[in-house]
Amino acid sequence: MSKNQMAWLLIGLSVSLCWLASLCKVYYSSHSSSRTAFFTESKQKRNILLVIAHPDDESMFFSPTISYLTSKGHNLYVLCISTGNADGMGNTRKEELYQACAILKVPLHQIKVLDNPKLQDGFGKVWDHDLLAKIVEEEVASGTIDSILTFDSYGISGHCNHKDVHHGVRFLNMSRRKVEAWELLSTNILRKYSGPVDIWFSIVYSMCWPSGQVHCLLNDDPSKSFQAMAQHMSQWVWFRKLFVSFSSYTYVNTLKRIA
Repeated sequence: MSKNQMAWLLIGLSVSLCWLASLCKVYYSSHSSSRTAFFTESKQKRNILLVIAHPDDESMFFSPTISYLTSKGHNLYVLCISTGNADGMGNTRKEELYQACAILKVPLHQIKVLDNPKLQDGFGKVWDHDLLAKIVEEEVASGTIDSILTFDSYGISGHCNHKDVHHGVRFLNMSRRKVEAWELLSTNILRKYSGPVDIWFSIVYSMCWPSGQVHCLLNDDPSKSFQAMAQHMSQWVWFRKLFVSFSSYTYVNTLKRIA
């Protein structure tokens, strides 16, 4: 065996061991790897609103957070701003969202999917931030919501609809309603596709912030993410299967409080 072959073999073994060690950390650690656990400062259960742009966002990006919250007994509500009708499959995708949320243990009556003509799925379709803020505020008022979760300003994938949802949530006057808002942090492309290995970077990152400002949540059952995403049959093509396998968002979520 040549030196080059030996070097590549050692690199491959190192990567495999790192991946395996990271998976063990995911499966055998507690959900939260932050200094203070997320939403456990009191015994009272929270009413939390997850605001997403399209059906499948919950499975592709937020499953570690959803798994954590449902395991702690919090009441999670999902507000999906569009039916994902860019390809004319809105009704199908809405039903797929219900099925995926059943896997993730979110009750059907706590899921709401909108089909507003001004908020339709599509690249280049700018959503009105004021309208989004008004819609979210109405949900907060009607459901006694005390916390909101959504995308950050980049929106994980850079999709314009994800970004608009973030800005809509930011438009709310959080202090007036005493509602906490949290954003799922985007990462660079290397971390994004490092699978469970990213948990180490996420844990260190969360420790660099003042206590309670950033939380790192591990997915103790990544297979549930696959099962949930598989319910989105209209979207379950080969490259999304690869995404769910290698995406760090299958294994860990880092949430930062929106100031």
